[in-house]
Amino acid sequence: MHHHLHSRAHRAFRDHPRFLGPEGFGRGFGHGRGGPFGGDPMGGGRGHGGGGRRRQFGNDALKLILLTLIARTPRHGYDLIREIEGLSGQAYAPSPGVVYPTLTLLADMGLIAEQEGGGGRKLFEITQAGTDYLAGNDATAQEAMARLASLARRAERVDGAPIRRALHNLSIAVRTRLEREGADSQTMFDVAALIDEAASKIERL
Repeated sequence: MHHHLHSRAHRAFRDHPRFLGPEGFGRGFGHGRGGPFGGDPMGGGRGHGGGGRRRQFGNDALKLILLTLIARTPRHGYDLIREIEGLSGQAYAPSPGVVYPTLTLLADMGLIAEQEGGGGRKLFEITQAGTDYLAGNDATAQEAMARLASLARRAERVDGAPIRRALHNLSIAVRTRLEREGADSQTMFDVAALIDEAASKIERL
């Protein structure tokens, strides 16, 4: 008899609307691409190019970003990619196929110069012409850097890691309680009521 009640309660709880599909936290919850609970928090790729993804920055903006970073300290191409990724909160990282041709263009324009660094990698430093060019485009350069900071703030706001952790803990707690000796249909309804109450509070936030 007890086993029958437990099975019925577990089945009823499993089929409760709040635990089905995206509205609950059951199977498939939070695994959609582009949402705050899974996939890329930015929802549009990380700017690596390819696959039809929209580039976050145009050529002119990227030139000024690279020039700004090189003006701060000489850098390798890979260092520049990682620095941009860090400044954007891991929301955007330009691909090497975009960065290296842009660096070549900046060098051809006389705005940066190449030096041999460790391991045969090229180290880029700004030239006087590059410093003058950056000064003449200061407002646009600052706007591009501000966009990177904005991406980082947005990525931080929509980071769903705390929610995923809390939902995971809730799922374990519910499953453990329903499988424990003594769980019956009333236990199921009590648990469901607590979750409904939490959902109502969240909706009022």
